[in-house]
Amino acid sequence: MLLEHCVDLGWRESNPARGVSELKSQKRPEREPWPREMLDAYRDACDLGTRERLVMELCVGTGQRIGDVLEMRWSHIQDGGFVVRQSKTGKELWVPILPELQAALDAASRHSVFILTNERGTNRWSYRGASAAVRRVRDRIGALDYDIHSWRYNAACELVEAGCGDDLVAAVTGQSSAMVLHYTKKVRQKVRALQAQNRRLNHKDVL
Repeated sequence: MLLEHCVDLGWRESNPARGVSELKSQKRPEREPWPREMLDAYRDACDLGTRERLVMELCVGTGQRIGDVLEMRWSHIQDGGFVVRQSKTGKELWVPILPELQAALDAASRHSVFILTNERGTNRWSYRGASAAVRRVRDRIGALDYDIHSWRYNAACELVEAGCGDDLVAAVTGQSSAMVLHYTKKVRQKVRALQAQNRRLNHKDVL
């Protein structure tokens, strides 16, 4: 396009790039939730009471973005759930705390108003610090294909597998219907396929 513009300006007589085919770029694989065995391996590698374990339980348990998780404070826990105001959407949610997350919260040290703190316990944990710490665990357990943001996929997919409709998933994650569908399309297909095959089997039993 730049060379074509040069021809238009009279700086060149021809465009040597005309007719050259575009390079085919390799499509980046779509992000997927952590497989159950990888989540189990992560929990085995990170004891309760560690920041690495707590950040994972917060992300999976609440279904929120890592940026919002790092901003969570102890005062945000109200009536057995987290009050979250999403920084990206401005939505305010109340998300009940699941037992696995509660166990991690009970084991956490309280050195700051923030739940996830830096090493000195004086301020919130930075994204860079959290990402580096989680990556070290991912490298150790062979989970480099799955990152922090994939935990948000886990939350949405677990809700779909539990039979929740889009409105119930969105009540936890705060996502739009389109984003709920995007995050859960693979597991949704699996759930629907299981339902279809079960109906097929039951129909054969009737015949």
